Amino acid sequence: MAHRDETARDYDRAPRLLLLGGTSEARALSERLARETGVEALVSLAGRTSAPLASPLPTRVGGFGGVEGLRRYLIENGVDRVIDATHPFAERISANARQACVALGIPLAVLGREPWRRAPGDRWIEVADMAAAVAALGPAPRRVFLTIGRLSVPAFRAAPQHDYLIRSIEPPEPEELPPSTELILARGPFSLDDEMRLMREKKIDVLVTKNSGGPLTYAKIEAARALSLETIVVLPPSAPAERRLESLEAALDFARAKRPA
Repeated sequence: MAHRDETARDYDRAPRLLLLGGTSEARALSERLARETGVEALVSLAGRTSAPLASPLPTRVGGFGGVEGLRRYLIENGVDRVIDATHPFAERISANARQACVALGIPLAVLGREPWRRAPGDRWIEVADMAAAVAALGPAPRRVFLTIGRLSVPAFRAAPQHDYLIRSIEPPEPEELPPSTELILARGPFSLDDEMRLMREKKIDVLVTKNSGGPLTYAKIEAARALSLETIVVLPPSAPAERRLESLEAALDFARAKRPA
């Protein structure tokens, strides 16, 4: 009888959600979840930046220690559902979340972004990875604007003939930089006017970016189009067909849903 009472109490408690964050979509969802009285939510950030934007929800920072570490965390914290709202290129944590949730039978959903689509006037070269992006620059020296995140910068040391303008929230390690580099430390979003002004002032020949989708960083794509600049676009990794959440409202519905008895 005591076991049945404990099960009933556990079923009656509010759903407990782990939100894997680090994106503008995750921040927007955390603000909505903070106002929800029927959901307990925790946020996890990878810790890629030293000063992440504050969250209104309880937040942990850092890795879990692989699939097994995440599995233990989910059990120890009574998590009964997970929303993956990480960056589209955050392959490792997304894969770990899939494996841990499958092992425990915990529902997992992905709050993603629509990738950018080529528009009239775009001069895109779409590539599969950073090595292909480096190769697409070609042998002749060029002025290259890298907006790919600091962890992807080292790949471009393989093409030292180019001059690089690198924009990042956190600085790459000095030994990871190509020899001819100018570094801008800044956090977006940036306006179309700002992006066009920067590309003109720095005499940029080509933009290199990940297709991370969404509206907040799209101005650089619009600026390159307006200036008729070649744009090397690294395609996002193909994702398995988990449940996709197309809006914040859909994510809130997933968070609120009662667990099966």
